[in-house]
Amino acid sequence: MSLAGVSVLAGGAFAAESANATAVARPAPAVFTGHAFDTCTAPSLTAMKGWYTSSVYRGAAVYVGGKNRGCAQPQLTASWVKSVSATGWKLIPLYVGAQPPCQTSNNPEKMTATNATSLGATDAADAVAKEAGLGMKTGSPVYLDMEYFDPANTSCVNTVLAYVRSFDKTVKAKGYWSGFYGFSNSSAAVIANAKTRTDLPEILWYARYDDIYSTTKGFPYASTLYTGHRRGHQFAVNKKVTHTGGTLTIDRDAWDAPVAVVAK
Repeated sequence: MSLAGVSVLAGGAFAAESANATAVARPAPAVFTGHAFDTCTAPSLTAMKGWYTSSVYRGAAVYVGGKNRGCAQPQLTASWVKSVSATGWKLIPLYVGAQPPCQTSNNPEKMTATNATSLGATDAADAVAKEAGLGMKTGSPVYLDMEYFDPANTSCVNTVLAYVRSFDKTVKAKGYWSGFYGFSNSSAAVIANAKTRTDLPEILWYARYDDIYSTTKGFPYASTLYTGHRRGHQFAVNKKVTHTGGTLTIDRDAWDAPVAVVAK
């Protein structure tokens, strides 16, 4: 798959997913292919406009919500989304949902074996509401952010999968596409290697810090997985980069996957 920096409408792979996943008709997703970045706090409009004219980046991830979202988002409003989209940016919406029970970090929201399914549905409904409130319409993806945990912990894996399946089923039923962000040797591996594929994410954004700008070279799972414009690769992390509009600390991504559909 090319990484040339274009925006297209996805076809067959997503049509098949839609038919199998839900009875709700979903608009075909808008797919961006090219350089993207993510940073904890959405940058100012001035920075975004400056970076658009002076950098290779055309895609940008934004943290739309979740109780475990780590940074304040004073810039992230419907007006900001509309303005940066009009500039030409393709936005990648991230939602930091409940985290695994075996995770060592102190997060405000953790799932349990008992509440994983109900919490997944509740968080998914919140994620969709947050995106809709920002002007991101049906046909947009929701990327669920799942941080590192021990993939050898069977009970933890089962709890995570129950949460993810419920989250994704709810997202799809509301007319959005289900995406997932995770580490290639942990949370993303659990999704990619799951034997039962029902209600798993339709798009995989994996963190593998190999400094390779590609969604195919070094892909850590079966080559048949997530083909057809359904991959993002976070290949470098915490880089200070300066362009017109200012300096940002960013993670770098090779992108070939859906982005937000923004109301005009």
